[in-house]
Amino acid sequence: MEMIREADPAAPELRALIEANLAHGAVAGPADSDHTFGVEDLCQENVRFWALFDGDVALGCGAYKALPDGSAEVKSVFVSDAARGKGCARKIMSRLAEEARKDGITALVLETGSELCPEYDAARRLYEKLGYAYCGPIFGYQDDANSAFMRLDLGPVPE
Repeated sequence: MEMIREADPAAPELRALIEANLAHGAVAGPADSDHTFGVEDLCQENVRFWALFDGDVALGCGAYKALPDGSAEVKSVFVSDAARGKGCARKIMSRLAEEARKDGITALVLETGSELCPEYDAARRLYEKLGYAYCGPIFGYQDDANSAFMRLDLGPVPE
């Protein structure tokens, strides 16, 4: 049975997943456009991290980093090859939005590969389906032809 839970990104059972995400980021576009978080980045105090498990097997992960303007940047959303095409990324993204609302986050923002990086086509399609809109560079980034920036405004926590 699949379960998403807040997790320690330094846990041994998550290392392979995070390393696979880093490897994907390293080959999907130019190095200076790769903003993928590794374990150390994911362990920062202002980052919350979740993993999707099937029993003891980690299938995917995602995080967000709180930003000074009250929004949070989505980071390290990644699904293992074995779990692709099963809706895992959608589940993780939905959980991130749910938790962000509970934390009083006003919006989720993200940076992903632009249309110049076809390896990110599926990710951009998912974000669009989830209601993310394209926007200018987000906090901490500059305009980059290899990057697409997106934003999802979060309403109040449903009662």
